[in-house]
Amino acid sequence: MHIGYKRTKMNSLVLVILLFSLVPIVWCYPARCEEEDALLGRCNVPVAVKPICTDIVLGYCDDMPYTKTMYPNLLDNKNREAVETGPEYVLLSVLHTLLKGECTPDLRMLGCSIIAPRCEMNKILKPCRSSCEMLKKNCMHAFETIEMAWPYFLDCDRFFVGEEEGCYDPLESLRGRHEFVVDNSAPEQLSTIIQFTYHSHSQMTNILKKTAAKCSDISRTYSIGRSFEGKDLIVIEFSNNPGQHELLEPEVKYVGNMHGNEVMGRELLIYLAQYLCSEYLLGNQRIQTLINTTRIHLLTSMNPDGYDVAASEIGDTDEQEDAEAPRYNERTSGRANGQNIDLNRNFPDLTSIVYQRRRNKGFRTDHIPIPDSYWFGKVAPETYAVMKWIRSIPFVLSASLHGGDLVVSYPYDFSRHPEEEKMFSPTPDEQVFKLLAKSYADQHPVMPDQSHDRCGGEFANTNGIVNGALWYSFAGGMSDFNYLHTNCFEITVELGCDKFPGESELYTGWQENKEALLTYMETVHRGIKGIVRDESGKAIKGARISVRGIRHDVTTAEDGDYWRILPSGVHIITASAEGYSKVMKKIHLPSRLMKAGRVDFILKSVVEEPDLFVSIPQDTYDRFDPYNKFDEYGRSGSREPEEETQEKPWWWSYFAFLGNNQPTWLLRRN
Repeated sequence: MHIGYKRTKMNSLVLVILLFSLVPIVWCYPARCEEEDALLGRCNVPVAVKPICTDIVLGYCDDMPYTKTMYPNLLDNKNREAVETGPEYVLLSVLHTLLKGECTPDLRMLGCSIIAPRCEMNKILKPCRSSCEMLKKNCMHAFETIEMAWPYFLDCDRFFVGEEEGCYDPLESLRGRHEFVVDNSAPEQLSTIIQFTYHSHSQMTNILKKTAAKCSDISRTYSIGRSFEGKDLIVIEFSNNPGQHELLEPEVKYVGNMHGNEVMGRELLIYLAQYLCSEYLLGNQRIQTLINTTRIHLLTSMNPDGYDVAASEIGDTDEQEDAEAPRYNERTSGRANGQNIDLNRNFPDLTSIVYQRRRNKGFRTDHIPIPDSYWFGKVAPETYAVMKWIRSIPFVLSASLHGGDLVVSYPYDFSRHPEEEKMFSPTPDEQVFKLLAKSYADQHPVMPDQSHDRCGGEFANTNGIVNGALWYSFAGGMSDFNYLHTNCFEITVELGCDKFPGESELYTGWQENKEALLTYMETVHRGIKGIVRDESGKAIKGARISVRGIRHDVTTAEDGDYWRILPSGVHIITASAEGYSKVMKKIHLPSRLMKAGRVDFILKSVVEEPDLFVSIPQDTYDRFDPYNKFDEYGRSGSREPEEETQEKPWWWSYFAFLGNNQPTWLLRRN
């Protein structure tokens, strides 16, 4: 009985303990909330579960230098499913395709640091702002090339923090691999690396912008207008002060691919841009001197529309198996622009005006105005853009790169007798032009060769150079226009008999022309340069610099500076301007002079007598497109469509399936 009583008491005690242990559970279980109580706010809200670190389960972020992330992420996505169905993640999945491999995986990993942020000890760590800013500087050009805005979630000031806030570098693993490669490279591997391939328009634009970003202290890209089909006519510039003319620093330009099917020059200028950038950074003293003393402009393709036609036909014929099938006609296909205009016949014919006036008193061969009648003809947008370009910058020297033969020709290109197709027609600067043509040809391993049994063999007796009109005559050429309308001296370089050579020949073309391209630019420092001022020290714009015996003057630029390329010897130089007295100086240029001689002038104000000074009819010279017939070429693109009918870019189809969640933040706002 005693034992039974004890057992009963023990069982009762266990039951009481169990009941008390259940009380907290029952007490903590939220009471059922009636609808009326909910409306009156009487219901208790459950305590939110504290976020914790979780594994990264995202296919495009599985190579991050960490394995844990947290939700909600920095974009407030609540879970993995929300991330994977969002436009940000979709963008990361297609970036490699859209940017043709440019800046990936760097951009993808930077994006993953936001949508799958690093988590340690149940706390999100933010990526460093410096990593974002560096990548944006190096990769912004890739987005600009495809006309895409920089993604909002890669806003360096919004989602990234400074090192003082304890950030981390999301690209650390990539930097480690890059540093390893560089540290173990042989010295000879540090030289400029160029891929000798053909480039589409987007690839060309991309590589030029990438090069400018790599050498941002000495380079920039800019557009001078658009082709008939709307492609940017992009120029890459090299200077120690890019974007601005510097006093006494001469301006040089190369123009490639004027005829769309003559492609070697286009590629050579792309390679030259990469070479100038890399060699400058590597400390090449010759390249550094050239860029620090010269402003260089490279218009890699003046006719991108024609190039597309030629390249597509080359591709089509490469795929043909039938040997009897018609082949690409390199003499015609793609030569003209999208309007079927030959751009090298589309400039104002000022040479005919020279021939008509050559017996007139006071006749000059410089700064001839564009006739009003020209504007009523068919002017290509590419021609229009180049004319505006060469009028806006005081170019001194230029070369246009062509194909179809192996020779350097120089003005005049139009015969002095209209019925003579092959007639020696020299300019007043015949000596200067021969000097310029030889400076290029002499540095080419084949052009000056005396063999007649080769490409360009018909010019073996003239050392690879020829007067243009003596070769064959045509009017409306770009070289004649440069010489007769501006201060610029331009030659034409024919780079080979095959206008569209195989890709395997591009490396040879670069090796044959690299030294010639550099040497020719350096010749801009032959002759004299200086500044023309009045007695108070004020620069005189538009003053004439005349050389006795050469009926062709150059004029001073905005800041009163000028350049005059001259052969060695003794010259009588005269500076004159309307309202000022003339000043004459005798100079001697040694044959081995390595840089332009400095010859300044100070002009005194005078009251002019009639017919004492032959001035440029400035009101007529400044009449560029006087009837605004082609003003649309100067605008940044065609008419702006209305917002609701705005045409979407080609890459928009990648996001079409997102419906109302499409990334409109990627559309660039004009």
